Amino acid sequence: MMIWKVGQLEKHLVVDIEQLSREPYSTILCYPRASKDEVKKRLRQLAKIKVTAFEFVGYKQVLNLQILGKGCVGLVVLAQRDDKHVALKIRRIDADRLGMQREAKLLSIANSVEIGPRLLDVSKDFLVMEFVDGNLLPEWLVKTRSKRHVKTILREILEQCWQLDRIGLDHGELSHAPKHIMVNREGRPVLVDFETASMNRRSSNVTSICQFLFLGSEVAEIIAKKIGVIDKNDIVEALRRYKKDSNRERFELVLSACRF
Repeated sequence: MMIWKVGQLEKHLVVDIEQLSREPYSTILCYPRASKDEVKKRLRQLAKIKVTAFEFVGYKQVLNLQILGKGCVGLVVLAQRDDKHVALKIRRIDADRLGMQREAKLLSIANSVEIGPRLLDVSKDFLVMEFVDGNLLPEWLVKTRSKRHVKTILREILEQCWQLDRIGLDHGELSHAPKHIMVNREGRPVLVDFETASMNRRSSNVTSICQFLFLGSEVAEIIAKKIGVIDKNDIVEALRRYKKDSNRERFELVLSACRF
């Protein structure tokens, strides 16, 4: 799972690409173990995708260095590219896949309906994406007092999940999604981390996200306190109909059951 959060960019360590061959940076580059040959290969890839520096900041720690996220497939670090901040996903040496191209393709499909962080570039071992600065949804909910704003964000999340269902892309991680939805600084929700997404299984994003937001999680309890208790039986019945025929009309019934 990835954590795409920095909040305010506090003072932190900036390491130019020329320094990444040194420890402990080389192990971040080739996590969890670095070899000279692999470091050289990856440095050439970074130059090709125009990444010029790593910035060690975030709420995850690896080798006493702060990063944005750590998962089974890769590490995510804040990086510099064309004088802008980007999120750089680094494929782990021990990952269960040979490259990042598949995830890039799936993110690109999500981007086609304006969902997810924008894909900027990809190589065998790196995925370059728009840096999403903001708060994870559970933290945002705790901080936000406006019932209207909460309902606006929740409806937008449902709409994004409907768009994914419409094009047949299943995110795969939304039934338990505390680290897969962010609210950026513009106040818009962003679905992140498409590493387990698929076009080959039945898409169930609306059903999964409703389970997470309304039917049985700590987040559901927070939401109920923010916007009022919603009849779970109504949601379950609307989702049952939606599963049979995932068209817009049935989705509108789900929205109505969720009081939108």
